[in-house]
Amino acid sequence: MTFVPTHEIRSSGRRLPPWFKVTMRQGPDYQDIRRTMDTLGLHTICEEARCPNVWECWNNRTATFLILGDICTRRCHYCAVTTGRPLELDREEPLRVAQAVQSLGLRHAVITSVNRDELEDGGASIFAETIRHIRTLVPTCAVEVLIPDFEGNEVALASVVAEGPDILNHNIETVRRLFPPIRPQGKYDRSIELLGRAKRLGARTKSGLIVGMGETPQEVREVMRDLRAVGCDIMTIGQYLQPTKQHLSVARFYHPDEFTAFKEEGLALGFSHVESGPLVRSSYHAERQIPSQSKPVPS
Repeated sequence: MTFVPTHEIRSSGRRLPPWFKVTMRQGPDYQDIRRTMDTLGLHTICEEARCPNVWECWNNRTATFLILGDICTRRCHYCAVTTGRPLELDREEPLRVAQAVQSLGLRHAVITSVNRDELEDGGASIFAETIRHIRTLVPTCAVEVLIPDFEGNEVALASVVAEGPDILNHNIETVRRLFPPIRPQGKYDRSIELLGRAKRLGARTKSGLIVGMGETPQEVREVMRDLRAVGCDIMTIGQYLQPTKQHLSVARFYHPDEFTAFKEEGLALGFSHVESGPLVRSSYHAERQIPSQSKPVPS
């Protein structure tokens, strides 16, 4: 096991505060996930978004599948995922994801995607088909989907909710004021409305916020209140890290105590679970966010 010295953990070449430490270890579970993804020709957001938790999560047999290809139609100024013209849809991808879930013996699968705004339903049908295949091959596995906004398409959203994911996640990512410069193709109110609509359709909802992009702590609290106003159940809050010099610079590093305070405030507002910390990402400890009675644990 190799502990990476703090001075080697960087955000686009910038040394991070001393509380940023990760453990780099390619254990057997890490290798198994890497081999399975390569064999089945699948992508993970862990790699595409350069997640700092990939070592921990993969060694705990947790990975977030990236469907609908690995090229996004949007250009958000904090995100490392490739932007451009997507390739044709891979109609066999949903089955291969389910086969990977089965092969890896996962108890909690997280499925996310790039934005596919050129598609009429934004890729919702592929999400729905992926859930169906997982339910068929691994009925004991909990399924969490992290969906795009489908450009406000209510029918697309309903088609995903109808498949009964255990958690429906849509990340708000930043505060209202910063949406235009940071997420120019997204809309704050559209994302809030999507979460409210999903809740009304019966979904257990979740959203994530990245801090350190220029917002104020008060604006963070306003997002939390907006999410609770539409019944959002679960929230994640993590520190933004600049993936490359071409991306948005880090405006501020929050102290771990501030993340603890956000968690306490979120729980006081009524979130059933708040995951908040410098290295927290949307799917971090995702398996802990479902009540134990929702899915039986395989023997």
